[in-house]
Amino acid sequence: MSNISKEVQLFIQGNGNKFEEQLLSEAVNVSTKIKDILNTGNIDLLKNARKLITCVLEQRDKELTAFAKQEGIAWASHSLTLSLKLEWVQAIRRTLWLSINKLDAIKQMTIDRDDFYELEKLINDRIDQFLNTFFLNYSSYKDEMLQKQRNMVEHLSVPIIPVREHVSVLPLIGTIDSYRVRIIEEKVLNEIANSRIQTLILDLSGVALMEMDVIDQFEKILAGISMMGCKAVLTGLRPDLVRRMVHAGIRFDKDADTRGTLQDTLREYI
Repeated sequence: MSNISKEVQLFIQGNGNKFEEQLLSEAVNVSTKIKDILNTGNIDLLKNARKLITCVLEQRDKELTAFAKQEGIAWASHSLTLSLKLEWVQAIRRTLWLSINKLDAIKQMTIDRDDFYELEKLINDRIDQFLNTFFLNYSSYKDEMLQKQRNMVEHLSVPIIPVREHVSVLPLIGTIDSYRVRIIEEKVLNEIANSRIQTLILDLSGVALMEMDVIDQFEKILAGISMMGCKAVLTGLRPDLVRRMVHAGIRFDKDADTRGTLQDTLREYI
């Protein structure tokens, strides 16, 4: 660490209260939420600000990167906004440079142009790197959580319910688009293999919409069910869906039995 960096760090440590007061005045929106952030995510902003400055001035690059990753995950996991973090880090940057300016005025340090640019690069490059690493890990964590939530929703949207040994029911509700039909195909075929389902009752009474390309794909799913040695039983086919299938020349009865209602079908199989 250069002599100038040491001087700056000692000056900030010796004027800790004034530094924090200046920092809070620079981050107007964040300063009112410091206690809330501490209570929500156990994140001490003032303590972390001192840690960031120490890592920057002492050029602890590995520790700085690890700290940024930790902060990114913590903020994402507690749904703290990026705007607050950006305001806070930029306030730290401005307050640090204000402290350097005060120190220069007090000690009348003679910093030539090369020294100044070296200090500017040391500080700003590392703060920028902290922000970049923070944002990347914040985004990655959020994406991972969204994918987990999506997988959970997809799982719940294809609920295969066992009603007796080797007999299960799949009630389908809502719109079935090309994406969802792929989820249905994957889960149905895997569940037949894993649970050894011999009869799968697919209830379509709650299906609001099914496009022609999806109907064609659904027909292939029924063929796959048959190839797996499982009997498919369709219930609740809506009149509008049947008309579209008839006009398009698509028939589900090749690979599946059809019944009127789910209730009547369950009486037959239970």
